[in-house]
Amino acid sequence: METIEATETSETIQNSRWFINRNFILLWIGRTISITGDLFFDTTMILWFTTGIARGQSWAPLAISGVALAETIPTLVVGPIAGVFVDRWDKRRTMLVMDVLRTMLIAVLLLTTGLVVLPLFGNGHVPLSEKLASIYTVIVLASICSRFFNPSRSALVRDIVPAEQLTKASSSMNIALNVALILGPTLAAPLYFASDAQWAILIDALSFIVSFGFIFAIRAPEAARSVTKGVKGNYFREFAAGLRFFAGNRVLVVILVTGIILSLGTGVFNALYLFFVVQNLHTPVSLAGLFASTYGLSVIVGSIFAVILTRRIGEGKMLGLAIGAWGLLLLIFARMTSFLPGLVLFALLGLTNAGSNVVVGPLKWRVTPREFIGRVEAAFTPMIIASQLISVTIAGYLAGIVLNGFHATFLGMVFTPVDTIFTGAGILVVCAGVYGLMAMRVVTVKLETDKHTLSK
Repeated sequence: METIEATETSETIQNSRWFINRNFILLWIGRTISITGDLFFDTTMILWFTTGIARGQSWAPLAISGVALAETIPTLVVGPIAGVFVDRWDKRRTMLVMDVLRTMLIAVLLLTTGLVVLPLFGNGHVPLSEKLASIYTVIVLASICSRFFNPSRSALVRDIVPAEQLTKASSSMNIALNVALILGPTLAAPLYFASDAQWAILIDALSFIVSFGFIFAIRAPEAARSVTKGVKGNYFREFAAGLRFFAGNRVLVVILVTGIILSLGTGVFNALYLFFVVQNLHTPVSLAGLFASTYGLSVIVGSIFAVILTRRIGEGKMLGLAIGAWGLLLLIFARMTSFLPGLVLFALLGLTNAGSNVVVGPLKWRVTPREFIGRVEAAFTPMIIASQLISVTIAGYLAGIVLNGFHATFLGMVFTPVDTIFTGAGILVVCAGVYGLMAMRVVTVKLETDKHTLSK
């Protein structure tokens, strides 16, 4: 009896820890530092183009858009391919290799753009065409590395976190992302103007080195692999097996369909919210950045409460309710016409957004065998990114061409281009929430069965 009580006490203490265990703490710290470094880099690239490389040039906006494309295209092209190899390889070792490669790429960028001068690399003067080619090439290659790193990290979380703690782990990871979203751009700008681009880029390289150190310290169990050791793999057979598994798993299909519909709405919101904040809420430009910071802080707070609420209602129900609530809040936000009420609604949008972010990962992990996680992530992420790109394109087309100059009154409410688009996006997201809620209710029995199986 004493032994049983001691064991139960130990498990209670373990389950009460927000960061779960030593391995997860190491992974969490490494990821937080790495993402912050990435955002340092992204912000520095924008500043470098606007105030340095392309200053005063008509092609500056196109050059900045090129940075975003260089980061996104590998997700769409390489992402689906990478999943097979992620499932074949040891996850921890893959992450270590990718951190080394990304550090080397940043070093190459510093040398080939003249930011750091060594005797063997000339006098630091680099023609503009070569400098641009170097920047885009390094960004593409670093993004390719991320396509292997990120699914490996997702699989590693599944290996080092007990099944009953997956929601808490996802919440912690979501907090890390939003902390980085706040700190990265906030710190990058003053550092850039104080010391130019090389120091901010060096910080990105340092973040990969630190990430390597923390991942190296993780003592992970032997990762599940899709191919038995000593057996030669067959890429197309493994790729097809991953597609069949995804298409045949009702929970994954529901998550994907819900995510695509949600992304069509959130992509519009992300593309146009600053226009709405300045034009419809009459916010001074100097205060517009407060909305992004408020949203990030709200997501952090919401991630904590999402864990508590999910324990009561379950992950499937939480997904649909959180998405539906976000859509309803967007409909209300679209009717706002002043700064303070708009800021409050923006904070509530962040709180509800946290709910869906926190449960998507655990839902996928619970119904996916360890040897399929890389292929599932590789199938899921590109489709979500593609839907976001489509959404951003449609938003720009509607706001700039179709609804340009639009002004109408209905039931005493005034409709202008951006708030009209937000209204349509809000309705779309509500539909995504209703679909997710109803579809997840249908597969609840299967979800609980898989959860019980995978927790053994």
